[in-house]
Amino acid sequence: MLVLDDLDRGLIHALQVDARTPFTLIAEVLGSSTQTVVRRYRRLYAQAGLRVVTLPTPHSAGAHQWFVRLTAATRSAHDIAVALARRPDTSWVRLTSGGTEIVAIIHTAPSGPDAHALLLRDIPRTAGITSVSAHYLLHTYLGGPTAWRGRVNVLDEGQQARLRAERDTAGVGGRAAAPGEEPYLLTGADRVLLAALREDARVSYAELAAATGTTASTVARRLAELRARGALFFDVDVDPALLGITVSALLWMQVAPAHLDAVATALAGHEELAVVAATTGPTNLVAQALCRDVEALHAYLTRRVTWEAVTRIETAPVLRTYKAATTLRTA
Repeated sequence: MLVLDDLDRGLIHALQVDARTPFTLIAEVLGSSTQTVVRRYRRLYAQAGLRVVTLPTPHSAGAHQWFVRLTAATRSAHDIAVALARRPDTSWVRLTSGGTEIVAIIHTAPSGPDAHALLLRDIPRTAGITSVSAHYLLHTYLGGPTAWRGRVNVLDEGQQARLRAERDTAGVGGRAAAPGEEPYLLTGADRVLLAALREDARVSYAELAAATGTTASTVARRLAELRARGALFFDVDVDPALLGITVSALLWMQVAPAHLDAVATALAGHEELAVVAATTGPTNLVAQALCRDVEALHAYLTRRVTWEAVTRIETAPVLRTYKAATTLRTA
């Protein structure tokens, strides 16, 4: 397996701070040469599955998100997971619980004849599925635009400030909608642009112009506007195993509603977690734990998640990831 050094990790962190930062600036911040940084990026892309992707924020996309748990026979679980991963309306497809449960995030339109087709029609008709439960995602405390700390723990504050200064100078810092403010909704032209950026956030303006039928200056201006409106975010997809993680698990928690926000907010500050989200269902909080080994996971569960308000935890080890944000891992 490829072993990452400090330069590799610093590059990943820099891309998380701003996915479109020029390699020349990243090299300056990391104290390396541009050629070396480009070479490392290409190596990580080819050998470590590194992908820098662009995603719309759910509010701007006008989409709803569901955590769906499917129980299937072991012999058919792999094929079902692959089929789900290949769909454009899914993300985060994982095989858990001894190879009999598939967990995926499904993105649905708020209305329309096909808004919930996958939930109501397509999945129930799939052979081999023995049970389905869907949990509407109510609020994300950690994940999405907020990166897992395990891949943003290399650069110091001064280095991060230099990267942000470049971004902010361009007027693309981004912001979420203020309380009571209507979020910006993507137009058809915005969606075409985001489709061109979806699997590679570092696509050049010339390539984006060709994909959208506009000019490079128009694309640059529009992308800056979307970033400033907080209508999109960038994510870095890299195998956690390369960062020393050997154990991943989903934690399905039942929390007393009066304490849900406080517990979720506290969990979002734990370095062991990459995702924390409130959902509907008998378990109303889900988290993803990333730990260096099983002992570290045990220590986390027994020493840090100890609030009385957490009345039940179901721990489901992740055996395989088929799809992250947009990246397929079906080989």
